[in-house]
Amino acid sequence: MKPQTTERLPIIDCDVHNQTRSGYDLIPYLDEPWRSYALRSGIPNAGLPYSSPIGNKRKDADPPSGLPVGSDPEYMLQHFLEPFNVEYAMLCSDTIISSSAFADIDYVAAICRAYNDYLLAEWIPKSPRFKGYMCIPSQHPEEAVREIDRIGPHPDIVAVCVSGGSQMPYGHRYYHPIYEACARHGLPFLLHPGSEGSGIYSAPTAAGYVSNYLQWHTCLPQTFMAHLVSFVCEGVFEKYPDFKVILCEGGVSWLPPLLWRLDKNFKALRATAPWLKRLPSEYARDHVYFTTQPIEEPDNPKHLEAMFEMFDAEHMLLFSSDYPHWDFDDPTKILSRLPIEKKRRIFSENARQLFGLP
Repeated sequence: MKPQTTERLPIIDCDVHNQTRSGYDLIPYLDEPWRSYALRSGIPNAGLPYSSPIGNKRKDADPPSGLPVGSDPEYMLQHFLEPFNVEYAMLCSDTIISSSAFADIDYVAAICRAYNDYLLAEWIPKSPRFKGYMCIPSQHPEEAVREIDRIGPHPDIVAVCVSGGSQMPYGHRYYHPIYEACARHGLPFLLHPGSEGSGIYSAPTAAGYVSNYLQWHTCLPQTFMAHLVSFVCEGVFEKYPDFKVILCEGGVSWLPPLLWRLDKNFKALRATAPWLKRLPSEYARDHVYFTTQPIEEPDNPKHLEAMFEMFDAEHMLLFSSDYPHWDFDDPTKILSRLPIEKKRRIFSENARQLFGLP
């Protein structure tokens, strides 16, 4: 894999997937009795409810060491960060975020603690380019807050990451203690697809369960739409004015019509959300970010440019490649028609400001 052009914009990649070499990597970091439990039964993971017929990794990302794709930090630096001028790579667990679909709360909390310690011990020290998203047991806010307070102060932890799958929309007051902790530590709250429809999570679409991976993957924006409306209408951003949300890997072209509809309905039904002092679209503009991958690709590229003009794309988008997944977006190829200053904001400066990076 080589860059397709000589363009050398600095890049802050907000979705790079690392993984453990095996479930046994976490064993030394697990508390007892979970360490013994894991040695006997393995690390639980609800997994995806649908299997991709092509797998989910790039074939050219296999490390020469023979380790699993995404598990070798030295090869990730050599294969991706250096040739593509990636200034910082935000490491997003490839499997652990899905553990919250598992029903055993105490075990999941132990797994999240172990992964966060593993990340800080075995990935972050490999390069100053690596920054980490911490994982939490989102189905248990008390345990989640405890973990945010434990790991959140670390300077190389830049966000709290959860699966897009959940038991209820994320704006629900059940989750508010998590957001208070995020705001307290200056950490954005990032939702990433994973295990929608698995374990204790709700169905992956508004109509229920679909039949295959193609439908599941295509319908992921439904989940993000529901979470975004919930965050706004439940008053999360009014309650926590410094709190930020990142909707990762769910597309962007659905955003303008959703906000148009939400603003219209709010004007007639504002009595149902008396805590809101501004239009819903204004809260979204000031508090919510979206990642570029997988960017929609209409046959006529002017249609995407027009869509970008319908919301504040220049300030709300963060670049993400999804490396080393099969639908990786080459940073030298996507959004090639955008003016250079807009590209610079999307490819690095928005993330630099959001995460407080030098």
